[in-house]
Amino acid sequence: MIVLDDVTVSFEEVTAIEGIDLSVDDGEFVTIVGPSGCGKTTILRTVGGLVDPTAGSVTVDGDPPSVAQEEAALGFVFQQHTLLPWKTALENVVFLRTMAGKPPERDEARGLLELVGLEGFEDARPSALSGGMKQRVAIARALHLGASVLLMDEPFGELDEITRDDLGVEIRRLWRRERKTVLFVTHSVPEAVFLADRCVVVRDDPGRIVAEFDVELPRPRDETVFGSRAFQEQVADVRSALHESDG
Repeated sequence: MIVLDDVTVSFEEVTAIEGIDLSVDDGEFVTIVGPSGCGKTTILRTVGGLVDPTAGSVTVDGDPPSVAQEEAALGFVFQQHTLLPWKTALENVVFLRTMAGKPPERDEARGLLELVGLEGFEDARPSALSGGMKQRVAIARALHLGASVLLMDEPFGELDEITRDDLGVEIRRLWRRERKTVLFVTHSVPEAVFLADRCVVVRDDPGRIVAEFDVELPRPRDETVFGSRAFQEQVADVRSALHESDG
């Protein structure tokens, strides 16, 4: 379980987020949506132990994020895939697990590449892969680490809309299989609604949580959800919260 209790993060004279209260249950898929510069990534980086809170506290399974880091319980997927260009897809998948001091499981890594639709590309280097394929490798790498918590920072941000939709369906399928705890940052409202069990809306300067929505959409979800009335109504509700005037 992830818990942020009255968290504020300031950088010198700039306050990025203020008074953030958020909990994410084990196995829950929570999206954070908001405009650029509202502090979404700061929230994620604070959970991951990459940024220390100025005030308040953050815990992962009851311990500070540093403990979860040491135990390789946190897996990151960033907007930039951060693959090592001189390593093959398979070598990139096992790399983080090796760095964490865990023995690599190459058969499992091959299975994960197959699971994300990259069977036959095990020996391909990043230069031979499309943007969407590179992100699939990055997702397989995070899963292979064995982390119980996945922190995903706009991982589809540089992809075209069709590829984003396809990877969104893939992520939901992987989540159903793996049941990881997922905190997913995006500025796309439809993406946030499609993926989430719960959608958290962040805006203002400094960033604050202004609304939360339980996403009541059928499971499993596929592309047919996008045209449903329930989906469109949920998207409209989230957009309304994003644009609602404080006055």
